[in-house]
Amino acid sequence: MSTVTRLSSRLFRLPLARPWGADVPALHLLVTELETSDGRTGTGFSWTPSIGARALQSLVDHDVAPVVVGGPVEPGVVWDRLWWHLHEAGGGGLTTMAIAAVDTALWDLAAKAAGQSLVDHLGRRRESVAVYGSGVNFHYSLEELVAQTERWVADGCTAVKIKVGRPDLAEDVERVAAVRAALGPHRRLMVDANQRWDLPTALRAVRAMAPFDLYWVEEPLVADDLPALGRLHDAGLGVPIAVGENVYTAFQYRALLASGAADVVQPNVVRVGGITPFLRIAQLAAAASVPVAPHLLPDVSGQLAMCLPLTTMVEDVEDASFAALGALAQPSGVTIADGLLRAQTPPGHGLVFATDRMEALDG
Repeated sequence: MSTVTRLSSRLFRLPLARPWGADVPALHLLVTELETSDGRTGTGFSWTPSIGARALQSLVDHDVAPVVVGGPVEPGVVWDRLWWHLHEAGGGGLTTMAIAAVDTALWDLAAKAAGQSLVDHLGRRRESVAVYGSGVNFHYSLEELVAQTERWVADGCTAVKIKVGRPDLAEDVERVAAVRAALGPHRRLMVDANQRWDLPTALRAVRAMAPFDLYWVEEPLVADDLPALGRLHDAGLGVPIAVGENVYTAFQYRALLASGAADVVQPNVVRVGGITPFLRIAQLAAAASVPVAPHLLPDVSGQLAMCLPLTTMVEDVEDASFAALGALAQPSGVTIADGLLRAQTPPGHGLVFATDRMEALDG
């Protein structure tokens, strides 16, 4: 039986062409490599915009590796073993992000062993998935925001998402109106408050923006405040609610889905702990008839979306995919054109990281 013989990690800084704000000029990427007793290798990764990158690597090197090395290569078995080992340090967050660095490598390994792309190994359900243009654009001027929207339209996007939550609601409404005008009446428009509102503010804001035909409002409230989310949902304002990028475990997703407060769920493949729990969450969502719109990382989340029972769209934050960041040594086989993502990767997930030309943070 094949076992893991080595787990290594490297930490890198990826500068953003368009910073996500003064405090986020770059993203951080942790690249892992697994070797097995029969000579095979798998590549994994974890990711964080600004907080906890070095803590994440320390957790992988000092607490994850001793559990993984010498153990099996089956992703589900390893995931459950790691979660039980790590969760006293927190059920989600850094712990699940550390597990993701191993789980993605194990799925890469499994698909390579089968001689299949990750999509085909998991079970391809569709040949393409719609992509929506997204931006961390809260700090953009109105002119910059409209110009970004026009770039997305020119690229063939049929849906876009913008940030809201300014202190003056009238500013938010002005920006939403301008973007709707740039999009026209037939493209989808979503807004993301990033948990900035309390319940009374959310009620006023969603009511004011509803005339612009919003496809969803994302994280209008703190993500785990299920009673408040439920009250907003039940207010009957006619705008679906999307939640999930800050929900970390299948247990939390089960509670979210049972509350009925989310019309769309948005698991981030790294934050939930990798592909194994992502697929478990997707099954919970399918059982509740709630679609999944994966959060960020289209290079891999787009591949997963092609395999899901229910899906809506995949998020592509402008200039922030691994390909756009220059993090890949060669094309992965994941392409985005005319508003659609397609994936024809070599065996595995197709991600070969350019570790020789990225800015290393670990020596």
